[in-house]
Amino acid sequence: MKIRITKEFHFEMSHCLNNYNGACKNIHGHSYKLFITLRGEPSTDKTSSSFGMVMDFRDLKRIVKENILDIFDHCFVIEKNSPYVKAVEMMDTKKCIVDFQPTCENLVLHFKERIEDLLPKHVELYKILLYETASSCAEWNRQDN
Repeated sequence: MKIRITKEFHFEMSHCLNNYNGACKNIHGHSYKLFITLRGEPSTDKTSSSFGMVMDFRDLKRIVKENILDIFDHCFVIEKNSPYVKAVEMMDTKKCIVDFQPTCENLVLHFKERIEDLLPKHVELYKILLYETASSCAEWNRQDN
C-alpha cells in the first residue's frame, strides 16, 4: 500500500523579477512555506530504525536543509541576466545568482531538481508546494507530469 508523507519547512528569501512590469521588479522579500510530499510503502523491515515509515522525517529534513534551506534561507536571489547582477555581486550579503527568473513557479521546479535524486530509491517525490505569501502558491505534482 502506498502512503504519502508531507513535511513543512519555512524560510525567508528576497528577490526581484527581471523585466517585470509591476512592483515585483523591485527588491522585496517573502516568508516562504515549503511542503514536500513523498510517496512510498512503509518499511516492513522489523530490524530497521525506519520500520513502519515511508521515510524518516529526520532524513527528509536533512536533505531539504542541506540542498534548499541552507542555500536559499535569508538569501537574495537574482536572475543572471538582470541588469543589477554586477551591483549584487559586489554586495556583502548572501546571494544566489540563478539561470531562471526567481518566480514561485520556477523555484518549485528548481527545488525539485535539487532534491529528487537524493531521495531513497524506494521513495517517490510526489508533490512540492511553495507558498510565497499567505494566499499565493505554486505546486509541482507528479500526477501532472
